Amino acid sequence: MSCLLVGTLMLAAANGFTLEWAHSVERTGWRESWSVTAEGLHLDRAAVRGSGAGMEPGAGATRQDGWWVWSPDLTVPHLVLAASGATQGGWTLCADDGCHVIGADPDNPVILRPCPG
Repeated sequence: MSCLLVGTLMLAAANGFTLEWAHSVERTGWRESWSVTAEGLHLDRAAVRGSGAGMEPGAGATRQDGWWVWSPDLTVPHLVLAASGATQGGWTLCADDGCHVIGADPDNPVILRPCPG
């Protein structure tokens, strides 16, 4: 079973996890689907509701239900989510056990990483 450390919180993530948020300038929706692997966190799919400042759709993006959707090839050891203070909230993280709002406080970045072992 895969798990994800979100700061000090441990979440079951056998089916991976999603992050969703509103872009701080454009106020447009962005969502990403990640899997937890032995190498780190792998970005399986990204989607953006529109395009604009700093949120252009990736290579090979197609339009699906009002979203630009593409499959990046990116694996990272961890993610650091740091709120800018310009948004109305943090990120919504959904994993096997439900959804949580994280990283809404600009003074407290949140680190996401695979559980050890």
